[in-house]
Amino acid sequence: MSRTISSILVGLAGVILLIAVILVLFGIFTVRRSFPKTDGEIKLNGPEAPIDIYRDSAGIPHIYASTQHDLFYAQGYVHAQDRFWQMDFWRHIGSGRLAELLGESQVDTDRFLRTLGWARVVERELQEMDENSMEILQAYVDGVNAYLEDHRGSALSLEYAVLKLLNPAYQVEPWQPLHSLTWAKVMAWDLGGNMDSEIERAALLNMFTPEQVAELAPPYSPDAPVIVPDPNTSAREWDRHDYETTAPQDDRILDALADLSKQAESLEALLGVRGLGIGSNSWTISGELTQTGMPLLANDPHLSAQMPSIWYQVALHCTPKGPDCPYNVAGFSFAGAPGVIIGHNDRIAWGLTNINPDVQDLYIEKINPQNPNQYEVNGEWVDMTLVEESIQVAGGESVPIAVRYTRHGPIVSDTYGDLEDFDLVSGVELPEHYAISLRWTALEPGNIFGAIWKFNAAENWEQFREGAALFSAPAQNIVYADVDGNIGYQMPGVIPVRNSGDGSLPVPGWIDEYEWIDTIPFDELPFAFNPPQGYVVTANNAVVGPDYEYMLSKEWAYGYRARRIVELVENANGPIDISYNQRIQGDNKNLNAANLIPVLEGIEFDEERLVELRTMLADWDYQQPMDSPEAALFETFWSALLAETFHDDLPEDYWPGGGARWYQVVENILQDPDSDWWDDKRTPAVEGRDDMFQRAFEIAVDWLKELQGEDPEKWNWGDLHTITFENQSLGKSGIGPVEAIFN
Repeated sequence: MSRTISSILVGLAGVILLIAVILVLFGIFTVRRSFPKTDGEIKLNGPEAPIDIYRDSAGIPHIYASTQHDLFYAQGYVHAQDRFWQMDFWRHIGSGRLAELLGESQVDTDRFLRTLGWARVVERELQEMDENSMEILQAYVDGVNAYLEDHRGSALSLEYAVLKLLNPAYQVEPWQPLHSLTWAKVMAWDLGGNMDSEIERAALLNMFTPEQVAELAPPYSPDAPVIVPDPNTSAREWDRHDYETTAPQDDRILDALADLSKQAESLEALLGVRGLGIGSNSWTISGELTQTGMPLLANDPHLSAQMPSIWYQVALHCTPKGPDCPYNVAGFSFAGAPGVIIGHNDRIAWGLTNINPDVQDLYIEKINPQNPNQYEVNGEWVDMTLVEESIQVAGGESVPIAVRYTRHGPIVSDTYGDLEDFDLVSGVELPEHYAISLRWTALEPGNIFGAIWKFNAAENWEQFREGAALFSAPAQNIVYADVDGNIGYQMPGVIPVRNSGDGSLPVPGWIDEYEWIDTIPFDELPFAFNPPQGYVVTANNAVVGPDYEYMLSKEWAYGYRARRIVELVENANGPIDISYNQRIQGDNKNLNAANLIPVLEGIEFDEERLVELRTMLADWDYQQPMDSPEAALFETFWSALLAETFHDDLPEDYWPGGGARWYQVVENILQDPDSDWWDDKRTPAVEGRDDMFQRAFEIAVDWLKELQGEDPEKWNWGDLHTITFENQSLGKSGIGPVEAIFN
């Protein structure tokens, strides 16, 4: 009997081992099946002539083709080889079709995305596209579809093997031109507009005086650097009035705005965190300041961390380069779109950073109580434009929706419940029935990729500016350098000129007082060519000073990064070379620490341990490498200082994030030890600045001891300042094994 049992157990063990081996082999086969073919020859019917694609040691494809068609056809093919799941997921975001991919949980997100209507705008753009642009786009689309013809399921991408278990009915559809262009709208949402700030400002004005709100959202410092001190424009005068806009006061309208803000925030799970806190930098330096006598250009275009990266590095070479195939360009593209977004060709180089112009306005519309599809314009009821659509849901019933359009754009408050629950106080007669609409430059047709393709082929400043003139949304700072020794800067974009107000708050939509009367002409947007200082620096800081004729934005990054870059450029010890440029790009100096530590050094502590630990910061150079105990101590102190100072004053949704805005807020009140912001409203005592510094430093020390041990020499910034790279889709599935594969 025992031998029989032993035999059975041995047999079972053998079977289990065999199953395990089969599963491992199947897993390896499934994973490897999704890898692209990068050696040998692939025969396709689409190319007009042979195409050579070389993958370098980092896997970056370098494409050589004799025609424009073949060049972009091949780019579409290699994008699909390496990133098709990402492309597929992105096109579902751009068209508001996530529910058909991921199920019922995405219906509300789709409803919001369909309301914004990116795909509807792109359909209009395609109708207006010039012949050459359409040829580029179609060649790219054909290349993507050539790859799809021969690949299905896990052979296309590993994610489809997992999706098959979650959504077995899903079928990959062919790529279309619309799918490439909608991603530009997603990026415009990610990089442009101030809708969130309008909502926050309206909410804060219901809690604080205008003077207090100005302290919480301070204006750009006149001492901070601007990108273009002399913007090289001759702007004409407008008959324009700056009226004070009254914030909505009624709790119900504020609830509506808060719901809108939460819906916008939900997109961050798909697109990553957006806003000025992410930051990006670029600079171009004249040959007069460099070791080689030729310009240097650097760019670090920070976007939220994504897995896979939002960027795809590629090189596109016409063989030979000529009028019919004018490209010899390398740099960074978006998977799903033809061309190189940021990079250089054999004549010019360019880089991008975000401007954050004010190109979004929220309008409060009066609604006809007898007809919810009519709204008031100058005393008359006007019919809305209605667009009916259906959201397909994987494994469920389709969901019909109706998007309502006013003269300003889509009514975005329809996503957030019964409009009868809201009301408005706006300094004018209150509408009994209302809705909130969004006007945004990106919801009007443009040709952003036409600009990119012109950059790719440009050979000089004039041709570069021809491309920039098409760069509609998202408006970006563009730095420039060329092989002839020139440097430059151009601000592009469609920027509204308002009849009244400054775009900082929601405004009445039933009168013409707050309408957009024009956009800033391209020739009157700021630019610089070979500026006298010999460099251009952009770091999301103000483009121009207060003397510029037009209102571009009231929300810039506060100039700390720009100030540091300028400091390093101007104080270089001799001509600037590549290694010094790398030093600038890797610089970690914390200018906020430079402001706060001198104050901290004057604070009296009752405990000797705190006095001793403070000495760690006395000789600190304010640099923040990963192994720095000083950086760990200061950043923990900074976090505690913001929490102790402002959490008692602000609702949780508006607690300080710790970025440059809060550097400026605290710097502004630093010299007022008795400012009301220092007082902790949760205690009967009246605290001042020194009390908050004492409390925050003690909290920081206790936190660090708990997190990293008793020995301060072993404290380090790197273990506090970490990131997990999460796959945008399946990496957030909540299924442990799936997340382990993709994150």
